[in-house]
Amino acid sequence: MARLNRPMRDVRMALKIGIVGMNGIGMRHAECYAHDPLAHVVAVCDVVKEKADKAAEKYGVKAYYSLKDMLEGEPELEIVDVTTGGIDNGSWHFEPAMQAIAAGKHVLIEKPLANDIREGRELVRFAAEKNVYLGCNLNHYFTAPAEKARQYIEAGDIGETVYCLHKMGFNGGEDTYSPPKSPKDKGHPYFHMKAFLTHPFSVMRYFCGDITHIQTFSNQAGFRKSASDIMVSINSIHVKFASGAAGYLLSQRGDATYGLGGWWSMEVGGTKGTFCIENCVEKVSYWRAQKGVPAIGAHPQPEVTESGVTEFNTTFSNRLHAFLEDITNGVPREHIRASGRDALAVLEYTFAVIESYEQGGAIVRPHPLPAFHGDPLSM
Repeated sequence: MARLNRPMRDVRMALKIGIVGMNGIGMRHAECYAHDPLAHVVAVCDVVKEKADKAAEKYGVKAYYSLKDMLEGEPELEIVDVTTGGIDNGSWHFEPAMQAIAAGKHVLIEKPLANDIREGRELVRFAAEKNVYLGCNLNHYFTAPAEKARQYIEAGDIGETVYCLHKMGFNGGEDTYSPPKSPKDKGHPYFHMKAFLTHPFSVMRYFCGDITHIQTFSNQAGFRKSASDIMVSINSIHVKFASGAAGYLLSQRGDATYGLGGWWSMEVGGTKGTFCIENCVEKVSYWRAQKGVPAIGAHPQPEVTESGVTEFNTTFSNRLHAFLEDITNGVPREHIRASGRDALAVLEYTFAVIESYEQGGAIVRPHPLPAFHGDPLSM
């Protein structure tokens, strides 16, 4: 996870960044960079002039209205942060990312990596060819509870992983529902899958490894059907990990209200212990396997670690700082945190979910990832 105590910025050492897409996420990234000692935003870009100008004025940088002009006007630029959206929140990622990679810039892409699996594969392939860093904003495990949970795993306190349960979605129900109005989601049945499954799948993979089999039974609440809303918004997904562990993901887009664990809960059970993270950033509980505990009924109280954090948006600054740290430290390209390859993995899982759904719940094996080859300068 990224360090929380950071030194003062020295712009001579900070990485020069240009941000493409100055809507809500782009502005959030800019705000994170403004407080990060490793970041120096030098330009912003948006095809909507008013958005670029507003961001440029706020952060005291130059505005551009095309990425081509920004790349030509800022030759010392080192990183292009692609925060554009589009259909399924990802259809505008491919072109600017490819253009930046072609120019030899390191690239961070907002999730999902793309809304088309062929484009996602090409992004990862091209970044490897050009030998640049490609990262994605898989920010949900850049938290203190996730860091503590990884410590349990690495210390052997979980043992062999037996199962992984992840519940993640939006608060809602029929009384709060309103039909999609934006062209990015209206009329797109797989909007929730493509725009959102990246996050829970990335966390499941972070803790439990690669997924080899996927089966889904997906649906939508009756009030969506009555409104002629075609979004497949309830996803019940059963997975098998390469380790042999079983996994289950329930994700829904406001078809029901929150239950136990809030909007985000993650439980990993193993032969030596079990942990559960609640509400992503807030706390992690750990139960150690021990003799003398009844198989059913009362059991010891868990070890609970409260983070003291309730604000989810802290994950953005943590994740962005990690990308800057990895580049600054020269981490081998294939081993940066939340890499493009990691993002491609969860995109492959998402498209396997879609395939399973279209086949009535068939078991699907996700497309294999490109092999690791390793960096000859670091091996």
